[in-house]
Amino acid sequence: MSDEPASQPTNKWIYIVRAVRSDLLQTGPTETEMATLGRHGAYLKELTERNVMFFVGRTLTTGPETFGMAVIEAPDEAAARAIVDADPVIAEGLMRAELYPFFIAGMRAAG
Repeated sequence: MSDEPASQPTNKWIYIVRAVRSDLLQTGPTETEMATLGRHGAYLKELTERNVMFFVGRTLTTGPETFGMAVIEAPDEAAARAIVDADPVIAEGLMRAELYPFFIAGMRAAG
């Protein structure tokens, strides 16, 4: 069936990040981790300003189940992977990422 999301080409990708150190939010980041998180925030802001980032957020939990997620626009998986790998929290090993093609089934109007 050609109208199923899995068979449709996509330019949307979701990446999910989780801290490598599961107690990061419980014990707090080290100075080095805090600097990495600052670069991560600046990177996400830049992607948003360039209209690469569709949306970004994280759970409001602080345990090992906590994760962040971002939906990005990229022409293919290699380009999406390059965006993920360039994220300072990934490049510097603070977090690990999973990348998936993503289909937006519905969305409310902004506002």
